Amino acid sequence: MIPIVHHSDYVTEAPARSTYRWGKNGAIRDLLRAQGDRFAWFVPDPMPRIWLERAHDPDYVAEVLSAQVPPAKERRIGFPVTPIVARRAQMVPGGTYLAARLAIERGFAANTAGGSHHALADTGAGYCIFNDLAVAALRLVEEGTAPRVLIVDVDVHQGDGTAALTAGHPQIATYSIHAEKNFPVRKARSTLDVPLADAIGDTAYLAVLEQTLAPLIAECQPTLILYQGGVDPFAGDRLGRLALSEEGLVARDRLVARLAIAAGVPLACTVGGGYGDDVMAIAARHVRVIETLGDAFAGTGAADRS
Repeated sequence: MIPIVHHSDYVTEAPARSTYRWGKNGAIRDLLRAQGDRFAWFVPDPMPRIWLERAHDPDYVAEVLSAQVPPAKERRIGFPVTPIVARRAQMVPGGTYLAARLAIERGFAANTAGGSHHALADTGAGYCIFNDLAVAALRLVEEGTAPRVLIVDVDVHQGDGTAALTAGHPQIATYSIHAEKNFPVRKARSTLDVPLADAIGDTAYLAVLEQTLAPLIAECQPTLILYQGGVDPFAGDRLGRLALSEEGLVARDRLVARLAIAAGVPLACTVGGGYGDDVMAIAARHVRVIETLGDAFAGTGAADRS
């Protein structure tokens, strides 16, 4: 069975003045559960404050956990940080961390939330509050659970927060392939950034992805990949500027899985971006990411280990 990490706190009511589609995580859960015993479900603990503060400024962590984030930071995040939202923000990094631990044991695991790659040290941004990727990576390497972590970010937006929060760490590398002219305007410096022109399609995208990611995996020799598998490179995405088809997204994930499996590296995936009015269609794309990766690792026998 494919390991899935989920917590009921991921599914919350939308706070006032929010343009983020809060129903997405519940829809992802429901689509996965409809498939019965194909998946094994795991419940995370909230990320301890000490590890949130390893990536984020303690004053900002305090603002979030007490639901007293200043209005200017809330505007940058994109919604108010209520007590319910704050509880979710602490739970999601715990889910990414648990998915990583499960992937190390079983080859692959997925968190049904996460990929909050825009959160910076002292503020959130772009619908991201705490950077679960950076928090989990820092905890994993500093505990000795994963000696070398590579964060692979295929969201249409650059993983600026992840790059900034892990910059210079000798055991963490970051890769971001994204639309060059999209948010954020000011890019950070990843270990390897691959900016793409608007409207690039499946064939060109997949060629560039393999040509750039394969050598980085060989160079870094990671013991774990954290995968930000955003589906916003899809041609119809409201906030995307690329032109991948549904089939192109599947091919993207198969390619990343193939490279990871060939290198003998376990992979844990997070949800990342996907935007538009049809929440169920977006959720179905996210579910296909999980299914595609899970099936690839199951083919090796890794995801079936218990």
